[in-house]
Order: sequence, then C-alpha cells, then structure tokens
Amino acid sequence: MAPKNVMDTLRERGFIKQTVYEEELYKLLGDESVTFYIGFDPTADSLHVGHFVQLMAMAHMQRAGHRPIALIGGGTALVGDPSGRTDMRTMMTCDSVASNCECCKKQMQKFIDFSDNKALMVNNAEWLAELNYIDFLREIGTCFSVNKMLTAECFKKRLEKGLSFLEFNYMLMQSYDFLVLYRRYGCLLQLGGDDQWNNMLGGADLIRRKEQKNAYAMTFALLTTSDGVKMGKTAKGAVWLSPHKTSPYEFFQYWRNINDEDTQKCLKLLTFVELDEINELCRYRDERINAAKVRLAYEVTALVHGKDVADEVKAQAEAAFTNNTEEMREVSVLSDNIVDVLVEIGFAKSKSDARRLIDGGGVSVDETKINLYDYILPQECVLHKGKKAHIKVIKK
Repeated sequence: MAPKNVMDTLRERGFIKQTVYEEELYKLLGDESVTFYIGFDPTADSLHVGHFVQLMAMAHMQRAGHRPIALIGGGTALVGDPSGRTDMRTMMTCDSVASNCECCKKQMQKFIDFSDNKALMVNNAEWLAELNYIDFLREIGTCFSVNKMLTAECFKKRLEKGLSFLEFNYMLMQSYDFLVLYRRYGCLLQLGGDDQWNNMLGGADLIRRKEQKNAYAMTFALLTTSDGVKMGKTAKGAVWLSPHKTSPYEFFQYWRNINDEDTQKCLKLLTFVELDEINELCRYRDERINAAKVRLAYEVTALVHGKDVADEVKAQAEAAFTNNTEEMREVSVLSDNIVDVLVEIGFAKSKSDARRLIDGGGVSVDETKINLYDYILPQECVLHKGKKAHIKVIKK
C-alpha cells in the first residue's frame, strides 16, 4: 500500500487553510521528497503557543519524508512584520536578535530532527545583511507592483494608522528569502500561518518570474478558540514554550483548562494522537470530556518539556485536584499577607485583582474561605483559587 500523502494527514487534522496550485502540490508531495520552509521571527527569547501549529506541521512533513528548513528571521526581525499589527514593532538590536535566535533553535530541536542533514536551520541575516540596496531594487523591486501590494490585508489594515517605508519592504524581503532558499537548497514550498498569505504569494510569484519554475505555498489556520480569539494568552501574558517564562505546571494547566469545544481541535493540531483515539476521547460533551483535556495537556507538555516533566506536573495537578498534599505543587513565598501572596504566586495580576478575588469568595486557605485583606498565612498551608487552582505554600 502506498504511503499516505502528507496533505491528507494535514487536511484531516485541520491544518490547511489555503494553497497555491493544490493539485500539483498534492502530486509533488506524493511522488517526491520536497524541501520546504517555515519562517520564525526571533522577536523574543522563546517561541510561544502561536508557533505550535507551524512546529507540528513541520514535524508531520518530516515524518512523511520531506525536508524542513527552519528559517530564523535574524534579518527580517530588524525590520518587523506588519502582518496582524496595528502599530510598528519596537526596533530590535542585532545582539538581541542573535541571542533570541539561539534560544529558538534549541526549542525547535524538540520537534524536528536536524541530524544528518534531515533538516536545516538557516538565518536570513546571512543574505539580507549583505544586500546592496541598489542591486536589490533592480533585481527584486522591479518584480513587485505597489498597487497590488497595497491591496494585501497586511498593508490595508495599517494604512489608516500609518505604514512606514521600512515595513513596506517586508514583503519584498520575505519573498527574497524564498528565492534564496530555492536557489541554495531547491526549496519549493513555503508553509506558514494564514496571516502570511500575501507575503508567501509574493515569494512563489518571484520564483516563477526569476527562475521560470513553479513554487508553492500552503497556509494554516491560526490557533484560535471557538469564539475566534487567538489562543495562548493568560492573565499573566503569553504562554511560552520556555520553562523560564511559563512554568511546565502553568503550561499543563493552560491546556487542561481550555474550553470543552476547543479540545478536539487542539488534540488534532497539537499532538500525534491517532484520529480514531481523539474521536473516541471527544465523543462526549459532558464531564467525560475532562479525560480528553488531561490527555491533551499531558501530550503537549511532553512534547515541549519532555515525558518526565509531563509525568511530574500531571501528578501535581491530580494531587491539587484531590487535595493530596504529598504530590501537590509546592512553592516558597517571602510574604505572609494573603493579598501579597496571591500576587507573588501568580494567582492575581495585582493587589487590586487579589482583593477582588477575595471579595468574590474565590480564595481559601486549607478549608477556610478568606474574606479579610490582612489575613496572615500559617507557616504551611494549601492555597486555593476557585475550584481549579491549588498550591501548597510554605513561608521562607
């Protein structure tokens, strides 16, 4: 039996949003090993949940015999992508971009096998930083229509507030990346989030113009809730893949507590659990969906932080739910006032938020509901926020 075409896998699991020359691309991916790339802007020292779909798509492609290129945008990060933004990005220094690149590389290696040339990791600063501006305009700029560029969603949304000429160059630079990767590595396909569609079309068109060869693009739906809101945000900010920015326990709990209606989609997109098993796990929309949410939380935590860490935080979460203090997550705190401690351990964003939480009856210490702002915690206790968040607290 012929191996499964990776486009079928991606479609069944809900990845694919738009493609260029879909029938040709389907045949190509079924007949050949295709070199493809996904770009990652190193604008922080960690990847976040918003990158998760692309990392998983890259892994599925590699498992099907195709070769990934992880393109680190060390050059484009110095310009800033206007896609999906209402204002200009903060300008970054070369040193901060280089440092962020190294951090992102380490995280990608948990998803992708880079050994023996099975995958490549390149930084577009290699060619963008050395560009001669006049030569670039003559070779690349002549291939782009300003009128057509201004119809792109990434630019239209910004025109009302103001679009800098620096950012206007971004589409040309990303398109040039695709051309360079085609010339150097035979890269025929670019993958990415659906907000990159116009930039990706620009690259595929540039290859056809300059090389008289077909190139392809495939976008994925952005990771959103059933209400259309981007996933990966909490009261404390973004959900990061770095354990130093989002602890493995918080990471696990984020997925454990997602909306019931988002569970099946996330299992398909963010894990390698077989579809039949996912369908069985998500058959019910009552309390039995909780087993599927625990499985989701465990699988994604194992992918990002390793199986041993996933086992540990799963045990801690279960202990918190059952009030088993021997296995419960434990933290040491400097404060003893209930308001200060709620902020210190991340149960509240601020002291005013902590007071509102107390006023709403959402805070308990051991079995006692707290209604005083000046309550002093005992030396050791279990602090509860609502019915889902429980931590063993020990004063230093």
